[in-house]
Amino acid sequence: MIPFSDREVLETLRMVEMEHLDIRTVTLGINLLDCADPSLERTAEKIHRKITRVARRLVPTCEEIEAELGVPIVNKRLSVTPIALVVEPATASGQEDLTPIARALDAAAKETGVNFIGGFSALVHKGITPGDRSVIDSLPRALAETERVCSSVNVASRRAGINMDAVALMGEKIKATAERTADKGGLGCAKLVVFSNIPEDNPFMAGAMHGTGEPELVINTGVSGPGVVVSALSRLGPEADLLAVAETIKRTAFKITRVGELAGREAAKRLGIPFGIVDLSLAPTPARGDSVAEILELMGLGRAGAPGTTAALALLTDAVKKGGAMASSSVGGLSGAFIPVSEDATMDDAVKEGALTLEKLEAMSSVCSVGLDMVVVPGDTPVETIAGIIADEMAIGVINGKTTAVRIIPVPGKAAGERVEFGGLLGGGTIMNVSRVSARGFIKRGGRIPAPIQSMTN
Repeated sequence: MIPFSDREVLETLRMVEMEHLDIRTVTLGINLLDCADPSLERTAEKIHRKITRVARRLVPTCEEIEAELGVPIVNKRLSVTPIALVVEPATASGQEDLTPIARALDAAAKETGVNFIGGFSALVHKGITPGDRSVIDSLPRALAETERVCSSVNVASRRAGINMDAVALMGEKIKATAERTADKGGLGCAKLVVFSNIPEDNPFMAGAMHGTGEPELVINTGVSGPGVVVSALSRLGPEADLLAVAETIKRTAFKITRVGELAGREAAKRLGIPFGIVDLSLAPTPARGDSVAEILELMGLGRAGAPGTTAALALLTDAVKKGGAMASSSVGGLSGAFIPVSEDATMDDAVKEGALTLEKLEAMSSVCSVGLDMVVVPGDTPVETIAGIIADEMAIGVINGKTTAVRIIPVPGKAAGERVEFGGLLGGGTIMNVSRVSARGFIKRGGRIPAPIQSMTN
């Protein structure tokens, strides 16, 4: 039985039953480099065989821990070595369509019972190999023809700068993926994220992957608790100053992180593999009361997006990190506050009312985890405009030395102000207005935006 004090049990039960506390994910990272083979077919077979062998006990083990802790583990997930590295021997011999690899990942995910598998990924911040190019070119078909496969592409880093050729290419592939899944509102793009400074141990989708610096197998957990913070701030009252707000959030993040690490370490122990990190990001859901935007509004903002929103989000992110660091020596991943528009009902309300714009979201991303997340835009948004949005977000990550990302969905056939529904944790969103001023000339230049001078520090 997992040791928990009586007080912690009562606090946890209250947070679960009334404040939407859950462990968002327990993610098993798997090294697939030993599956590389000159034959794409044999690579796919090896991948399927290894994943189903090492991950078969993940879901049952998490369900046992759920029952003992009384805390829902919403998702059980897998992350794997970036597939571009695994398929390099096959792509070097001219095998370019990696849909069979995506299907093998999808089949293994279904067989093991996990919700998603991340790692159909490429790292192209300084250049593109044949394996990278094959992954990127395969994205539209692979994401359209699989259910649980998620992809990430790292196009920028603090030390390399921004690969603008890769940015332009990703603009094309995002648009093509949306068109391939037009019957589902462009849903394929919800499984695709473009990064700068991608972390190797992120347990959250769609950006999870198993980095080359990781062990053979590892358990990483992602906690979630916007509802718990909402409840704590509601009890605090509007008369408290911002120092008291920060302290309340810090103490709440401490409790949330403790529960998440406890579950992750127990899963690792029972599976006989190392525990990696706990990602203490506040990840909202479409449920009312489980919203990052609602936290910002409880601080005194009339709506998320109002003047002061970036400052409020900076306070929230910093307090979450401080509270989590006090609770765990194994904090990693993204760790902060997520602002996925379609997954946060109150955030979407702000978009609907015109309080929150794409430009304000970009400013907010300079102080939070990730960046422009689950943003839905008109289906006729030009490829170069999508690439320009990605480039802007990558620049924030490179200049500030932080992880930033873009998960953007151009919804085929939809215009600004209309709605799209994805269902489940992905929620639904109001199509955001996008500037019609062209970025084509800038994007077409290609090449690379150099890294800032700080990258020469050694």
